[in-house]
Amino acid sequence: MKLWGGRFEGQTDEAMERLGASLDVDWRLYEVDIRGSMAYARALSKVGILTTVECSEINEGLERILEEFRSDSFVVSPGDEDVHTAVERRLHELIGEVAGKLHTGRSRNDQVATDTRMYLSKQIVLLRGGLRSAQRAVVIQAGNHLDVIMPGYTHGQPAQPVLFAHWLLSYFWMLQRDVERLDELAERVSVSPLGAGALAGNAFGVDRAELARELGFAGISANSIDAVSDRDFIVEFLSWAALLGVHLSRLAADLVLWSSAEYGFVEIDEAYSTGSSIMPQKRNPDSMELVRGKAGRLIGNLMTVLATLKGLPASYNRDLQEDKPPLFDAIDTLFLILPVVVGVVETLRIRPERMRMALGDGMLATDLADYLVRRGVPFRESHRIVGEAIRRAEAANTSLRELALAEYQAISDAFSQDLYDVFNFERSVRSKNVPGGTAPSVVRKQLALARGILDGNSENTRQ
Repeated sequence: MKLWGGRFEGQTDEAMERLGASLDVDWRLYEVDIRGSMAYARALSKVGILTTVECSEINEGLERILEEFRSDSFVVSPGDEDVHTAVERRLHELIGEVAGKLHTGRSRNDQVATDTRMYLSKQIVLLRGGLRSAQRAVVIQAGNHLDVIMPGYTHGQPAQPVLFAHWLLSYFWMLQRDVERLDELAERVSVSPLGAGALAGNAFGVDRAELARELGFAGISANSIDAVSDRDFIVEFLSWAALLGVHLSRLAADLVLWSSAEYGFVEIDEAYSTGSSIMPQKRNPDSMELVRGKAGRLIGNLMTVLATLKGLPASYNRDLQEDKPPLFDAIDTLFLILPVVVGVVETLRIRPERMRMALGDGMLATDLADYLVRRGVPFRESHRIVGEAIRRAEAANTSLRELALAEYQAISDAFSQDLYDVFNFERSVRSKNVPGGTAPSVVRKQLALARGILDGNSENTRQ
């Protein structure tokens, strides 16, 4: 007998059964579903729907079912549409007709929404821990290589010299924003819809606020219609997951490129590399390529739920059953890739000599323009002058530091012999000593700030 089968005489078509079934997806909600039902039984007891004895019978039966799930001994019945139906069916088998009282005043609409929020709240705590692990790995690597200078790039082209630690810490702050967004999201997830019923509310006066506190929620929903249909929290989570995926994908893209033979800036550990089935020499950064690829999956999950919600009328609609496959997939995907990212960063081997070889005088062109500015030349003019010096050096097949002083002075009499002092990469990075810059002294402060955040000593994410 279906939970909703009272007004039906015929059997549901097998194809419809398969279409409507979701137990293969929502089985993972068993623990929160059972915990929610136990709390609801106590709430029903307090308003006189259940006697103390009946409440105990129900909760003892639910504890037994919980243990069956945990021990993998729970037996699914062909008629179990979802985990909620399965639990109630099994409870009836264990304790008889009193099990039928548990659903009094409660709909699967508010039950499912409650379960999903409880489950997601727990996953958020675990994912936050995964993010912190990634940030710690970044901080440790950055702290171990504070004196390493590398080329900085814009548009994929060499731009200016920066500290390797400065580049790596840029990902710390991306992940920090992800942590902050997750914390904000956690507050909106922690709203209990239990007691909203199908859409109109609970007719038996259960204490929704007490139920919410018992189940670990921070508050209760203000509108029962909105409560059963609200999936904003899932959209927000999937949006958060997609953006995190993008951040990790960008890190992966850098590491894939920089671990190539042409760059050789870093070496990804063998534990996170694979070979080729045909080319024996290959050592592929598949770990990072897969992380990069999973970002597309995370973005797709967000699009799936947005497309499902678009155009739905108010209150609950069965379309909302489609919210959980993308939600669960996003959670599983993040738990799959975060440990790999942590492992790759922790075991990453840095090759400072290759980074040094990639530094070129062209990256100091802005420093040369700044030299002229300090001698009273307007920056736009100094930009033009240095551009002409670059053309002359290219024509002479030489570098800027090897270009003769006479050539420089033929372009501008603002040049003096001391212009050659500009061609020093350490001096260049030291000059960027404003907060947020790549100067070693500033990067050390940035690193200290990051460590303070990880240690819980600072919530200020700005220098």
